Amino acid sequence: MEQRKTGLNSNQLKLIALFAMTVDHVTCVVVPGYPKTWWVLLLHVVGRLAAPIFWFMVAEGYAHTHNLKKYIGRLFVFAVISHFAYNFAFGIPFIPFQTTIFNQTSVIWSLAWGVVAIAVSEDAFLPLKQWQKVGLILGICVISFCSDWSCIAVLAILEIYSNRGNLKKQTGGMMKWVAFYAAVYAIFIDKVYGLLQLFVLLVVPFVKQYNGERGTWKGMKWFFYLYYPAHLVVCGLIRLWLHGNIGVIIGG
Repeated sequence: MEQRKTGLNSNQLKLIALFAMTVDHVTCVVVPGYPKTWWVLLLHVVGRLAAPIFWFMVAEGYAHTHNLKKYIGRLFVFAVISHFAYNFAFGIPFIPFQTTIFNQTSVIWSLAWGVVAIAVSEDAFLPLKQWQKVGLILGICVISFCSDWSCIAVLAILEIYSNRGNLKKQTGGMMKWVAFYAAVYAIFIDKVYGLLQLFVLLVVPFVKQYNGERGTWKGMKWFFYLYYPAHLVVCGLIRLWLHGNIGVIIGG
């Protein structure tokens, strides 16, 4: 992607995502369930900015990393740490599948597998035939199904990476899978909150401003790795304080 001095760099986009994510998660623990109050819905709409920015940044991270194995390893270590913070935040058992198959771990699990899926599609580790790639990516979808945003995050990351440099195609590919997720959400969980997932589309004006630069602060990567589990622990404490030890989202 052509670099420009104007616009938003990756650090700024990540800060927007962290803000949106925090708004969404705090709202979940303060006002649990699926209330239809307008201001609660509005706060969750703001929260829809977080996931697609993370997908976009993970795809960019793959393109720019100097050591793919370390990048993937770091994401999986982060996913394990974040599992306990995420489940504590929302009152979900640490051992998966005791309550349901949904929301059993954080979106970081899907982000890590999304990078692996790109590596598979790009023959990064070894050359594969097309049917082998399809089989492995389907397996990745099964493994990541139980996480926040499910395997939709993996498929969206693949679309964003494969159409890198073409925002229109990136958006169309991403929204194809988000629409599927929204439909499943509406059918099996809640109709209004299913439709709410489509507000992911609001990310386009922000991503359109991406200038291909990292930003001057080199500590952003580690700040994100620390902030993500830390804010979830705070959310868990708020949950316990307000509601006791109960689950506040599906999966709890």
